[in-house]
Amino acid sequence: MSNQDNTYNGWTNYETWNVALWLANDEGLYAIVTDHSGDYESLADEFRMIGIEATPDGVSYHDEKLGHKELDSMLEELR
Repeated sequence: MSNQDNTYNGWTNYETWNVALWLANDEGLYAIVTDHSGDYESLADEFRMIGIEATPDGVSYHDEKLGHKELDSMLEELR
């Protein structure tokens, strides 16, 4: 039995970590995040409406691998 950590820098996976990294550390995205009152899914929909589809690293804000519960918690902490 292995106790190997299967997470990515404490997040479920690379995609979730990458989105969280950009939302918390990019000034423009952070301003949108702190002004947004909904959950992650509604934030991603808002991004799509204004033409933001992916992080600068190419991870889609609608990637099906994203840990929405983790991102919801992060959004609450950022507000």
